[in-house]
Amino acid sequence: MFKGSIVALITPFDGENVDEKALRGLVDWHVEQGTHGIVPCGTTGESPTLTHDEHKRVVEIVVDQAAGRVPIMAGTGSNATAEAIEFTQHAAETGAQGALVVTPYYNKPTQEGLYQHYLAIADSADIPIFIYNVPSRSVVDMSVDTMARLAKHKNIVGVKDATAELDRVLLTRAAIGPDFIQLTGEDASALAHHAMGGVGCISVTANAAPAACAEFQNACMAKDYERALQIQDRLIALHEAMFCETSPAPVTYACHLLRKTANTVRLPLVPASSAAEAQVRDALTKAGLLNG
Repeated sequence: MFKGSIVALITPFDGENVDEKALRGLVDWHVEQGTHGIVPCGTTGESPTLTHDEHKRVVEIVVDQAAGRVPIMAGTGSNATAEAIEFTQHAAETGAQGALVVTPYYNKPTQEGLYQHYLAIADSADIPIFIYNVPSRSVVDMSVDTMARLAKHKNIVGVKDATAELDRVLLTRAAIGPDFIQLTGEDASALAHHAMGGVGCISVTANAAPAACAEFQNACMAKDYERALQIQDRLIALHEAMFCETSPAPVTYACHLLRKTANTVRLPLVPASSAAEAQVRDALTKAGLLNG
Protein backbone atom coordinates (compact mmCIF):
# COMPACT_ATOMS: atom_id res chain seq x y z
CA MET A 1 0.00 0.00 0.00
CA PHE A 2 2.77 2.46 0.90
CA LYS A 3 5.22 2.98 -1.92
CA GLY A 4 6.29 5.68 -4.35
CA SER A 5 6.17 9.38 -3.50
CA ILE A 6 4.72 9.86 -0.02
CA VAL A 7 4.67 13.49 1.01
CA ALA A 8 5.75 14.47 4.52
CA LEU A 9 3.01 17.09 4.61
CA ILE A 10 3.57 20.54 6.06
CA THR A 11 0.94 21.88 8.46
CA PRO A 12 -0.36 25.23 7.19
CA PHE A 13 -1.10 27.91 9.77
CA ASP A 14 -3.38 30.93 9.70
CA GLY A 15 -1.79 33.12 12.31
CA GLU A 16 -1.65 31.00 15.46
CA ASN A 17 -4.13 28.38 14.28
CA VAL A 18 -4.03 25.42 11.91
CA ASP A 19 -5.47 26.56 8.57
CA GLU A 20 -8.04 23.84 7.88
CA LYS A 21 -9.03 25.22 4.48
CA ALA A 22 -5.42 25.32 3.27
CA LEU A 23 -4.80 21.83 4.69
CA ARG A 24 -7.74 20.39 2.79
CA GLY A 25 -6.53 22.19 -0.33
CA LEU A 26 -3.08 20.65 0.03
CA VAL A 27 -4.57 17.15 0.26
CA ASP A 28 -6.61 17.69 -2.91
CA TRP A 29 -3.59 19.14 -4.73
CA HIS A 30 -1.44 16.16 -3.86
CA VAL A 31 -4.07 13.72 -5.05
CA GLU A 32 -4.41 15.64 -8.31
CA GLN A 33 -0.63 15.81 -8.79
CA GLY A 34 -0.17 12.06 -8.41
CA THR A 35 1.31 11.81 -4.91
CA HIS A 36 1.08 8.17 -3.80
CA GLY A 37 0.53 8.73 -0.07
CA ILE A 38 0.43 11.41 2.64
CA VAL A 39 2.07 11.65 6.06
CA PRO A 40 0.47 14.28 8.31
CA CYS A 41 1.98 15.24 11.68
CA GLY A 42 5.54 14.22 10.98
CA THR A 43 8.52 16.43 11.74
CA THR A 44 7.83 18.39 8.53
CA GLY A 45 4.29 18.91 9.83
CA GLU A 46 5.75 20.55 12.96
CA SER A 47 4.38 17.84 15.23
CA PRO A 48 6.57 18.94 18.18
CA THR A 49 4.64 22.22 18.46
CA LEU A 50 1.13 20.96 17.71
CA THR A 51 -1.09 20.55 20.76
CA HIS A 52 -2.56 17.09 21.26
CA ASP A 53 -5.94 18.34 20.04
CA GLU A 54 -4.37 19.95 16.98
CA HIS A 55 -2.37 16.82 16.21
CA LYS A 56 -5.48 14.66 16.27
CA ARG A 57 -7.50 17.20 14.30
CA VAL A 58 -4.89 17.42 11.54
CA VAL A 59 -4.95 13.63 11.15
CA GLU A 60 -8.75 13.66 11.07
CA ILE A 61 -8.84 16.39 8.41
CA VAL A 62 -6.30 14.67 6.18
CA VAL A 63 -8.00 11.27 6.42
CA ASP A 64 -11.39 12.85 5.76
CA GLN A 65 -10.22 14.95 2.80
CA ALA A 66 -8.27 12.10 1.21
CA ALA A 67 -11.44 9.99 1.39
CA GLY A 68 -9.56 6.84 0.46
CA ARG A 69 -8.03 8.31 -2.71
CA VAL A 70 -4.49 7.85 -1.32
CA PRO A 71 -3.33 6.06 1.83
CA ILE A 72 -2.56 8.09 4.94
CA MET A 73 0.33 7.27 7.28
CA ALA A 74 -0.22 9.39 10.36
CA GLY A 75 2.73 10.56 12.41
CA THR A 76 2.07 9.18 15.89
CA GLY A 77 5.47 9.11 17.56
CA SER A 78 6.56 10.63 20.86
CA ASN A 79 9.35 10.24 23.38
CA ALA A 80 6.66 9.22 25.88
CA THR A 81 5.37 5.71 25.14
CA ALA A 82 1.91 6.38 26.56
CA GLU A 83 1.54 9.45 24.35
CA ALA A 84 2.64 7.53 21.25
CA ILE A 85 0.09 4.83 22.10
CA GLU A 86 -2.63 7.47 22.39
CA PHE A 87 -1.80 8.99 19.00
CA THR A 88 -1.48 5.58 17.34
CA GLN A 89 -4.82 4.40 18.67
CA HIS A 90 -6.40 7.64 17.49
CA ALA A 91 -4.93 7.20 14.01
CA ALA A 92 -6.35 3.68 13.81
CA GLU A 93 -9.77 4.84 15.01
CA THR A 94 -9.74 7.75 12.54
CA GLY A 95 -9.13 5.44 9.57
CA ALA A 96 -5.48 6.09 8.74
CA GLN A 97 -3.92 3.21 6.85
CA GLY A 98 -0.62 3.37 8.73
CA ALA A 99 1.28 5.01 11.58
CA LEU A 100 4.78 6.51 11.44
CA VAL A 101 6.46 6.26 14.83
CA VAL A 102 9.70 8.17 15.37
CA THR A 103 12.40 6.84 17.64
CA PRO A 104 12.10 8.54 21.06
CA TYR A 105 14.06 11.78 21.07
CA TYR A 106 16.06 13.40 23.87
CA ASN A 107 15.59 10.68 26.51
CA LYS A 108 17.87 8.45 24.38
CA PRO A 109 16.71 4.90 25.19
CA THR A 110 18.90 1.83 24.83
CA GLN A 111 18.21 -0.72 22.10
CA GLU A 112 16.15 -2.71 24.61
CA GLY A 113 14.24 0.45 25.49
CA LEU A 114 13.52 1.03 21.81
CA TYR A 115 12.34 -2.55 21.46
CA GLN A 116 9.97 -2.30 24.43
CA HIS A 117 8.67 1.11 23.29
CA TYR A 118 7.71 -0.10 19.82
CA LEU A 119 6.39 -3.41 21.10
CA ALA A 120 4.00 -1.60 23.46
CA ILE A 121 2.76 0.63 20.63
CA ALA A 122 2.33 -2.27 18.21
CA ASP A 123 0.36 -4.20 20.82
CA SER A 124 -1.93 -1.23 21.45
CA ALA A 125 -3.56 -0.76 18.03
CA ASP A 126 -4.22 -2.89 14.98
CA ILE A 127 -2.62 -0.65 12.38
CA PRO A 128 0.51 -1.07 10.20
CA ILE A 129 3.41 0.64 11.95
CA PHE A 130 6.50 2.13 10.32
CA ILE A 131 9.61 2.77 12.38
CA TYR A 132 11.04 6.24 11.73
CA ASN A 133 14.79 6.12 12.27
CA VAL A 134 16.26 9.62 12.17
CA PRO A 135 19.36 9.88 14.37
CA SER A 136 20.11 13.44 13.26
CA ARG A 137 16.99 14.66 15.06
CA SER A 138 16.33 12.04 17.74
CA VAL A 139 19.97 11.36 18.76
CA VAL A 140 19.26 7.63 18.91
CA ASP A 141 19.88 5.10 16.14
CA MET A 142 17.90 1.88 15.97
CA SER A 143 20.15 -1.01 15.01
CA VAL A 144 19.27 -3.46 12.27
CA ASP A 145 19.21 -6.20 14.89
CA THR A 146 16.61 -4.37 16.97
CA MET A 147 14.55 -3.68 13.86
CA ALA A 148 14.69 -7.36 12.96
CA ARG A 149 13.37 -8.28 16.41
CA LEU A 150 10.51 -5.80 16.02
CA ALA A 151 9.67 -6.97 12.50
CA LYS A 152 8.47 -10.24 13.98
CA HIS A 153 5.42 -8.36 15.27
CA LYS A 154 2.59 -8.53 12.73
CA ASN A 155 1.86 -4.81 12.97
CA ILE A 156 5.44 -3.59 12.39
CA VAL A 157 5.75 -3.64 8.62
CA GLY A 158 8.41 -1.17 7.52
CA VAL A 159 10.82 1.66 8.12
CA LYS A 160 11.38 5.24 7.11
CA ASP A 161 15.16 5.46 7.13
CA ALA A 162 16.62 8.95 7.30
CA THR A 163 20.22 7.94 7.99
CA ALA A 164 21.25 8.25 4.29
CA GLU A 165 23.39 5.15 4.90
CA LEU A 166 22.61 3.09 1.83
CA ASP A 167 24.13 -0.12 3.16
CA ARG A 168 21.26 -0.15 5.68
CA VAL A 169 18.90 -1.14 2.88
CA LEU A 170 20.90 -4.27 2.09
CA LEU A 171 21.59 -5.10 5.73
CA THR A 172 17.89 -4.76 6.56
CA ARG A 173 16.91 -6.95 3.60
CA ALA A 174 19.39 -9.57 4.75
CA ALA A 175 18.12 -9.48 8.35
CA ILE A 176 14.37 -9.22 7.74
CA GLY A 177 13.67 -10.07 4.10
CA PRO A 178 12.43 -8.26 1.01
CA ASP A 179 8.82 -7.94 2.19
CA PHE A 180 9.73 -5.46 4.94
CA ILE A 181 8.80 -2.07 3.45
CA GLN A 182 11.81 0.21 3.22
CA LEU A 183 11.16 3.89 2.58
CA THR A 184 13.82 6.57 2.58
CA GLY A 185 13.44 9.93 4.25
CA GLU A 186 16.22 11.45 2.15
CA ASP A 187 15.15 12.86 -1.22
CA ALA A 188 18.67 13.25 -2.57
CA SER A 189 19.52 9.57 -2.16
CA ALA A 190 16.11 8.20 -3.17
CA LEU A 191 17.30 6.85 -6.51
CA ALA A 192 20.12 4.82 -4.98
CA HIS A 193 17.85 3.69 -2.14
CA HIS A 194 15.30 2.36 -4.62
CA ALA A 195 17.92 0.59 -6.72
CA MET A 196 19.13 -1.22 -3.58
CA GLY A 197 15.71 -2.49 -2.55
CA GLY A 198 13.70 0.46 -1.28
CA VAL A 199 10.18 1.07 -2.54
CA GLY A 200 9.64 4.79 -2.03
CA CYS A 201 10.40 8.06 -0.31
CA ILE A 202 8.65 9.97 2.46
CA SER A 203 9.53 13.25 0.86
CA VAL A 204 9.92 16.86 1.95
CA THR A 205 10.47 18.07 -1.62
CA ALA A 206 7.14 16.56 -2.68
CA ASN A 207 5.42 19.40 -0.81
CA ALA A 208 6.64 21.80 -3.49
CA ALA A 209 7.11 19.44 -6.45
CA PRO A 210 4.47 16.72 -6.08
CA ALA A 211 4.10 15.87 -9.78
CA ALA A 212 7.84 15.66 -10.38
CA CYS A 213 8.44 13.55 -7.27
CA ALA A 214 5.60 11.21 -8.27
CA GLU A 215 7.00 10.96 -11.80
CA PHE A 216 10.44 10.20 -10.37
CA GLN A 217 9.07 7.41 -8.18
CA ASN A 218 6.98 6.01 -11.04
CA ALA A 219 10.16 5.77 -13.11
CA CYS A 220 11.95 4.03 -10.24
CA MET A 221 9.12 1.54 -9.80
CA ALA A 222 9.28 0.81 -13.53
CA LYS A 223 13.06 0.37 -13.12
CA ASP A 224 13.57 3.13 -15.67
CA TYR A 225 16.55 4.50 -13.80
CA GLU A 226 17.74 6.59 -16.73
CA ARG A 227 14.48 8.55 -16.68
CA ALA A 228 14.57 8.73 -12.89
CA LEU A 229 18.09 10.18 -13.02
CA GLN A 230 16.97 12.86 -15.47
CA ILE A 231 14.24 13.94 -13.06
CA GLN A 232 16.60 13.76 -10.10
CA ASP A 233 19.07 16.00 -11.92
CA ARG A 234 16.30 18.59 -12.30
CA LEU A 235 15.31 18.35 -8.63
CA ILE A 236 18.64 18.06 -6.86
CA ALA A 237 19.02 21.80 -6.23
CA LEU A 238 15.51 21.81 -4.74
CA HIS A 239 16.32 18.81 -2.53
CA GLU A 240 19.30 20.75 -1.20
CA ALA A 241 17.34 23.98 -0.76
CA MET A 242 14.70 22.26 1.37
CA PHE A 243 17.34 21.83 4.09
CA CYS A 244 19.39 24.99 3.67
CA GLU A 245 17.90 25.98 7.04
CA THR A 246 15.95 23.98 9.59
CA SER A 247 13.02 22.21 7.95
CA PRO A 248 10.20 23.01 7.41
CA ALA A 249 11.01 26.73 7.11
CA PRO A 250 12.41 26.46 3.55
CA VAL A 251 9.66 24.16 2.25
CA THR A 252 6.98 26.32 3.86
CA TYR A 253 8.41 29.30 2.00
CA ALA A 254 8.42 27.26 -1.23
CA CYS A 255 4.73 26.43 -0.76
CA HIS A 256 4.08 30.09 -0.05
CA LEU A 257 5.72 31.06 -3.36
CA LEU A 258 3.48 28.50 -5.07
CA ARG A 259 0.46 30.15 -3.37
CA LYS A 260 -0.49 27.08 -1.37
CA THR A 261 0.08 28.33 2.20
CA ALA A 262 1.06 31.30 4.29
CA ASN A 263 4.76 31.62 5.10
CA THR A 264 4.21 30.74 8.76
CA VAL A 265 6.03 28.34 11.08
CA ARG A 266 5.81 28.05 14.85
CA LEU A 267 8.41 29.09 17.38
CA PRO A 268 11.06 28.02 18.13
CA LEU A 269 11.30 27.78 14.32
CA VAL A 270 11.38 31.05 12.41
CA PRO A 271 10.64 31.77 8.74
CA ALA A 272 13.41 31.25 6.21
CA SER A 273 16.04 33.97 6.11
CA SER A 274 16.47 36.18 3.05
CA ALA A 275 19.44 34.05 1.95
CA ALA A 276 17.40 30.87 2.28
CA GLU A 277 14.50 32.48 0.44
CA ALA A 278 16.80 33.29 -2.47
CA GLN A 279 18.11 29.72 -2.58
CA VAL A 280 14.60 28.27 -2.53
CA ARG A 281 13.38 30.67 -5.20
CA ASP A 282 16.35 29.83 -7.43
CA ALA A 283 15.86 26.09 -6.96
CA LEU A 284 12.15 26.27 -7.79
CA THR A 285 13.01 28.21 -10.95
CA LYS A 286 15.66 25.68 -11.98
CA ALA A 287 13.16 22.88 -11.45
CA GLY A 288 10.69 24.63 -13.75
CA LEU A 289 8.19 25.22 -10.97
CA LEU A 290 8.43 29.00 -10.75
CA ASN A 291 8.92 31.70 -13.33
CA GLY A 292 12.22 33.48 -12.85
